[in-house]
Amino acid sequence: MGEALCDPGTAGQAGGGSAGALAALREEGFARLDPSAVAGLLDVAPALLDELRPSWERLPADGYLRDGGRYRRRRHGSYILELPDGRVERPAHRAHWQPVDYNALHGGFERWFEPIEATVERNPAWTAAIVGFGRLFAGLGQVPRWYVEAHQFRIDTTGGIGRPTPEGAHRDGVDFVAILMVGRENIRGGESRVFEAHGPKGLRFTVMEPWSALLIDDARVIHETTPIQPAQDAPGWRDTLVITYRADGFLSPAPGDATA
Repeated sequence: MGEALCDPGTAGQAGGGSAGALAALREEGFARLDPSAVAGLLDVAPALLDELRPSWERLPADGYLRDGGRYRRRRHGSYILELPDGRVERPAHRAHWQPVDYNALHGGFERWFEPIEATVERNPAWTAAIVGFGRLFAGLGQVPRWYVEAHQFRIDTTGGIGRPTPEGAHRDGVDFVAILMVGRENIRGGESRVFEAHGPKGLRFTVMEPWSALLIDDARVIHETTPIQPAQDAPGWRDTLVITYRADGFLSPAPGDATA
């Protein structure tokens, strides 16, 4: 990127609730929220968020990894968030698709992941996350609705190493991204790296606490997470929830694009 990665200090660290998060997003292009800030922003008790965690034990394997790995499990769901009332609609289950411009490894074809479990979608914390972050991002530019995709990820150390972002440093092709740490177990690595999309600067930090969040303005920031390895001679894993927001509809292949 033209400049060495540096430790973040307080860069992007959001205080003061939603106002602090908005200020950090405006100034830095990203915001870091601790668990108490996330709970306050979503107006949900941490115990309710914790009720979602067992569902990560039931994620099916990702059958689309093109690097030959077996280290990723995931589920995927799509939603339409109407603003300002916060009504969430769930369209028919659909494929996840990205153009190769944003994902050179896995872009350009449809990936039909297993849907989010119904018990997860019925949990008020799930809806609170979709609505809460969507309302926050709308504070940077009012929109009538967000087209939302939610991804549950487990990256494990099968084969000795797991790659949270096998595509490398990237943008997602959306407007905003919320990345929530759900949990880490017996791993080292998994360092978050955030780069200016049109500049030389980069920051590095490791998100440790469950229900911490990294919020990203996808037009301004490129991000990646470094590989994980077991800290001791036992399996390890890293669980995250990634929610993306796009104002101009879901990313979909244009007529004639490859879909498989």
